[in-house]
Amino acid sequence: MKKFAIIGVSGYIAPRHLTAISETGNQLVAAMDINDSVGIMDSHFPKAEFFTEFEQFEEFLEDQSIKGEMLDYITICSPNYLHLAHMKAALKRGLDVICEKPLVLNSIDLDALTQYEDRFGGKVNSILQLRLHPSIIALREKVRAAKPGKVFDVDLTYITSRGKWYMKSWKGYDYKSGGVATNVGVHFFDMLHFVFGKLLHSEVHFKDDRTSAGYLEYEGARVRWFLSIDAIHLPENAVHGEKSTYRSLMIEGEELEFSDGFTNLHTDSYRRILEGKGYGIADNRTAIETVESLRNQLVVRNPKHEHALLNVEAEQ
Repeated sequence: MKKFAIIGVSGYIAPRHLTAISETGNQLVAAMDINDSVGIMDSHFPKAEFFTEFEQFEEFLEDQSIKGEMLDYITICSPNYLHLAHMKAALKRGLDVICEKPLVLNSIDLDALTQYEDRFGGKVNSILQLRLHPSIIALREKVRAAKPGKVFDVDLTYITSRGKWYMKSWKGYDYKSGGVATNVGVHFFDMLHFVFGKLLHSEVHFKDDRTSAGYLEYEGARVRWFLSIDAIHLPENAVHGEKSTYRSLMIEGEELEFSDGFTNLHTDSYRRILEGKGYGIADNRTAIETVESLRNQLVVRNPKHEHALLNVEAEQ
C-alpha cells in the first residue's frame, strides 16, 4: 500500500484523485488546501490529516521523514500557476509527484523539473487521461494504419459553460490559469499530438477571456479548433450530466464519439503510474509548448482555416 498526500483537495478535480487512490488500494495520509470545504474526504479517507497552511503541511512532511514514515506520492490539484512550486517542494524531498493538467504554464519550467528529478530522485507523473480513452486509442490506431502521407481534416469543438464566478476566480487570470486555451484545452492539444504526430504550424484566429479559436497543422492532420466557456455557443442538445458541455471531434466529416468513458480514466492513470508506466515530463512538452505559443501569438484572420463557429462569435 502506497501513502499519498494531496495539495488542492477542495478543488473540482480532487474527488477523482481521491477515488483513484481508494480504488487502487492505497491510503491518503494528509491533504492541504487554503479552503476548508473538504467534507468529500470523509467518504474516502476520514482519518487523513488536513492543513490550510502550506507551512503546516511542510512541517508534517518533515515530521513524517524524521519518523521514517515517508510518503510515496504527493498529488497536486492546486491552481495551475502553483503547480511548479508544489512539484519542486515534493521533489526536493525525494517524493514522486502526480500532477493535474497543465503540468506547468511555460515550457522552460519543464527543464527546471527535469533538473529537480535528476538532483533529488523523485519522478513527475502527469494526468493525460485522453491518451487512455478507448475511442482515442482506436483513432490513433486508425491514423497509424492510414496510407503514408495521409493528412486528416479535423474539427475540434469543446464548449463547457461556466458562470460568472469563473472570471473572478484564479481561472479568469491568464497569468494564473494560462487562459482558456490552456486551462480547458491542454488535454485536447496533447491528444491531437498523441494521435497525429508532430506539430508543424499554428494560428490563432480569435481569443478573449471566454473563447479561443485557431488552426493547428500536424504531420497527420489539419485541425480547426474552437474552445469556449460561454454558454451562448452551446447547441440545444449539449447538456450532459450536471454541466452544460459540448464536446465534438469531427474527422473527415465523421463524428468521433468520446463524450462518455471518462469516469475511470483517473483511476486508470493511477494504475499505470503505480506500475511505473506514467506519463512524465517529456510526454508533456509538445502540449505545453503548444498552449504557450497560442497564449503569446498574435491573432490573425484566415478564412481558409477558420472554424465554423468563429463566424458566430464574430457576430456577437
